Amino acid sequence: MASKPHAPLMKKHSQTDLISRLKSRKILGVGGEDDDGEVHRSKISQMLGNEMKFAVREPVGLRVWILISAVAFTVMAVMALVFPNQLYEVVFEEELSTTSISVRLYGGALLSLALIFWNGLYTAEKIVIQWTLLSEACYFAVQFLVTSITLMEVGILPNAAILLLLSRVFFLVVTMAYYYQLGRKLKKI
Repeated sequence: MASKPHAPLMKKHSQTDLISRLKSRKILGVGGEDDDGEVHRSKISQMLGNEMKFAVREPVGLRVWILISAVAFTVMAVMALVFPNQLYEVVFEEELSTTSISVRLYGGALLSLALIFWNGLYTAEKIVIQWTLLSEACYFAVQFLVTSITLMEVGILPNAAILLLLSRVFFLVVTMAYYYQLGRKLKKI
């Protein structure tokens, strides 16, 4: 018995074949909307759940607050880096007697925090925003404590320093309020 030679098998490239891909996705049950109206890109995301389900419901004004913080920290950092003596004189109403390197290092730290805030402004991830707010709150708390202790040691209480302390308490309260609102779990109705 003579056997017929078979034609060589050709592999089908399903990645480039649109109809085949659509059929495969339909069989897998992905790509279409489910009962909740969500569109899953893969079977894995369908099984694990879609991250969009956990999207952040941001408190009103959160992005504006982060923008204000980023701009304020950037401006203060540039001032501390470029005009350290003048910045010290405005706050403590006395001339900087030692080297200005400490104020410049403070400016560098502020610039680093400002970069974190700029990043927090453009992210959609809840945890990044929370860490941004927590970093800001820690900064305000530490600055309040350090400034208060320094003023007690020096024995003077200039108006600019009092204003600085009050503004730090205000900023700390606002930042912690946003942090609390962002971390709150919403009740299902």
